[in-house]
Amino acid sequence: MEQLIPLVMQLIGGAAGGNAVGAMLKNANLSPLLRTILGVVGGVGGGQLASMLGMLQSMLGEQAGTGSALVGNAGIGVVAGALLTFIGGLIKQSMEKSKV
Repeated sequence: MEQLIPLVMQLIGGAAGGNAVGAMLKNANLSPLLRTILGVVGGVGGGQLASMLGMLQSMLGEQAGTGSALVGNAGIGVVAGALLTFIGGLIKQSMEKSKV
């Protein structure tokens, strides 16, 4: 159960970050479902990458085992989900421009 909670926080954070950035990219014309999927994939991927690299432990220090780890996982999920959604939106914009 202890390993499932950070994953859930990354999922929620990624979805929130993806939808926030996707809503700001009006020209990308991303559907809410696509924004959520990109955000979730980015949030989980970024969270797992940060965990493998030990970034979360180095940022939180000795408080890595406390409730601040949940906030850290959600924060990493938001940033990574937003970043992947932004990249996906830029790719979609450039593909639509090349069609015209």
